[in-house]
Amino acid sequence: MKIGVVIFPTDKSIQPVELAREVEARGFESLWFPEHSHIPTSRETPWGGRKNAPPLPEIYWRSHDQFVALAAAAAVTKHIRLCTGITLVAQRDPIWLAKEVASLDMISGGRFELGVGYGWCVEEMRNHGLDYRKRREILREHILLMRELWTKDEAEFHGQHVNFEKSWAWPKPTQQPHPPIILGGGIGPSTASHIAEFCDGWMPISSRYSVDEGLVMIGQACREIGRDPASVSLQMFYLGAVTPDEVKRDADRGAVRGILPLPSKGADEVLPLLDSYAKLLG
Repeated sequence: MKIGVVIFPTDKSIQPVELAREVEARGFESLWFPEHSHIPTSRETPWGGRKNAPPLPEIYWRSHDQFVALAAAAAVTKHIRLCTGITLVAQRDPIWLAKEVASLDMISGGRFELGVGYGWCVEEMRNHGLDYRKRREILREHILLMRELWTKDEAEFHGQHVNFEKSWAWPKPTQQPHPPIILGGGIGPSTASHIAEFCDGWMPISSRYSVDEGLVMIGQACREIGRDPASVSLQMFYLGAVTPDEVKRDADRGAVRGILPLPSKGADEVLPLLDSYAKLLG
C-alpha cells in the first residue's frame, strides 16, 4: 500500500515548499492539502456536521489556497503525487476549477489527483450562494461539466443546475482522460451511485465509517451501470496515531493508499513525525 501524508498548510505551519521537499526526500508517495475558503464566526454548523463535536480548530480558517500551495510544491518536487484532500467542488466555479486542475496537472508533469467532497459547513456554503441541500447534485454536475472540458475540444453541458454553451478551453490535463477523481467521506446509496458514475476511487476516514459496508454499496452501484467494481480504488484517510497493524489490515482489504495526518505545526514538530511515519514505508 502506498503511503501519503495530509496537512492543513497554514500561515502558522511548515510552509508547502519546505514540506514538499521533505516529504519527497523521505520517499512518501503523495502529499494532500484540504481546503476551506473561510469559516463564518457564527459557527452554526458543528465541526464536520456532527452533533456535540469539539470546537473547530483555527486551521480551518487559516489554510492556504490548496491549488496555489500544490503548484508551489510541484515546482520543487519531481516524483510525489500532489492531491487535494478534499476540494469543495460545489462551492467552486467549475469552469475555473477545470482550468486549475488541468493547469496543475500539466505543470506538475501529470502528478495531480483531485480529491473531492460534498462539504459540511452550511454557513460557508451559504456565503458562496450554495444551497446546502443541493450540494450533492451540484457537485455531480460540476464534475460532469469538468470532464467535458478536460476531454473535448468543444465542450458543452446542460444540467439542472449548470448550463454551459459549446466552448473552447485549454490546457487539457496531461493525464488521460483526466486526473483521478477520488470522493472522500461517508457512504450511502446516493454517494455510492456518484462514485460509480464519475469517480476513480473512494477515501473514507478510518474508524469513522464501515468500510466493508461501503465497498458493498459501491460494488452494487457499479454493477447496476455495467462498471467493474474493481476499477474503483480504496484509499484510507487516517486520524491520529496509526499502527502498522492498521495499515496491514487495510492493505489486506484492498486499499491501494494510506494517507497519514500531519499537525499544522512548525518543522520542529512535523519533521520528526515524518521520520516516524517513514518506518511504515515498504
